[in-house]
Amino acid sequence: MTKAEPAGREFFTTRTVQQARDGFRPRRRTPVETVPLDRALRRVPAAPVTAPHPLPGFARSTVDGYAVRAADTYGVSEGLPGYLTVTGTVAMGPIAIETATVKPGTAVSMPTGGVLPAGADAVVMIEYTAEAMPGTIEVVRPVAPGEGVVRADEDARAGQQVIPNARALRPQDLAMLAAAGVTSVQVHARPVVTIFSTGDEIVPPETQTLRPGEVRDATAVALAALVADAGGAPVHGGIVPDDPAALEKALREALAASDVIVISAGSSVGARDETATVVARLGPPGIWCHGLAIKPGKPTLLAECSGRPGEPGIPVIGLPGNPRSALVVFRLIGMDLIRLVGGCTAPPPEPSVQATLARDLPSATGRLDVVQVTVNGGAATPVFGPSALLSVLTAADGYIVIPEEATGFDAGTEVDVTLYR
Repeated sequence: MTKAEPAGREFFTTRTVQQARDGFRPRRRTPVETVPLDRALRRVPAAPVTAPHPLPGFARSTVDGYAVRAADTYGVSEGLPGYLTVTGTVAMGPIAIETATVKPGTAVSMPTGGVLPAGADAVVMIEYTAEAMPGTIEVVRPVAPGEGVVRADEDARAGQQVIPNARALRPQDLAMLAAAGVTSVQVHARPVVTIFSTGDEIVPPETQTLRPGEVRDATAVALAALVADAGGAPVHGGIVPDDPAALEKALREALAASDVIVISAGSSVGARDETATVVARLGPPGIWCHGLAIKPGKPTLLAECSGRPGEPGIPVIGLPGNPRSALVVFRLIGMDLIRLVGGCTAPPPEPSVQATLARDLPSATGRLDVVQVTVNGGAATPVFGPSALLSVLTAADGYIVIPEEATGFDAGTEVDVTLYR
């Protein structure tokens, strides 16, 4: 990380989103724990996993057919078939196959996945054979050595890395581990992310009757869902009033039990904004930036505060008060930060689709614009509305990003739409 900048009541030098992605890289990582395979989905391995032995461990057929010596099929064709004597059958399972040796001029019947018998170096598909007479087949297509066969170490050599660290385990990764006989794996603990909402106007979602000026807390539950989607363990810190002492007390208590802290609202510059001042008092390295060149979401705060003795600091994310702005910024910055703290430095790509922009979309240079869109029939139509409106997000199928250097996109431009899952 770069040297922390001093706290203040004005925006610091605004950083770009890419600068935040590249430059704000807290050192904190969650501890390592061992989990069984059936609880390892989406967890991040703490170290690469290697194969304890070759996989699959024996040469096997990939097709139904006949194990042969490839040389016995050279030159055959439908007009000039070759003839081989069938001397046995390989069954599935741990059975002795010594009697099923393939010798010159012979073949052994094979199921898919069966052990390749001694003497054979290929398997000809059953579709390219026919029974000429009992115990004899004709072959109408030649095979090369290795065709129709998986080598004993083709999936993995002994000691070869089969699963990397730095990315979350997928279902197919679990299958590979199970095939290798690995029944448990060392993974990073899920980052504990404490989420605070701030503001005298914020009330719990279960509040049935709102007084004038009150707003239900719509952001915390959505942030918790995004934290879980990023592999974190969300903890609701509650609603903190516009009281610097109360906020500082809540944050200091959370530092002892959190890997990341997220604060929604309270990051805008104004008479009641004390979040940056409070965060700056939580210890070094301190505030990294207070302001991103993005719309919506400019009043975003990123900081790293003193953690538990002997441990790296705790990342703190201060989000805008408007729910839409907060959720947009957290998708672009916060989720990858959660993944990073949880050991994931190779996050999965978001699903996306190409579409044609349905109308002109102006933008100001010097900031990254995130525009919500619907996608229908290959056309991306922008959804507009104030940043306070959640309905803009719920109506959208995804979003497009207009880079800082662009002045907008013309109608008909091919754009990449990041889709909401």
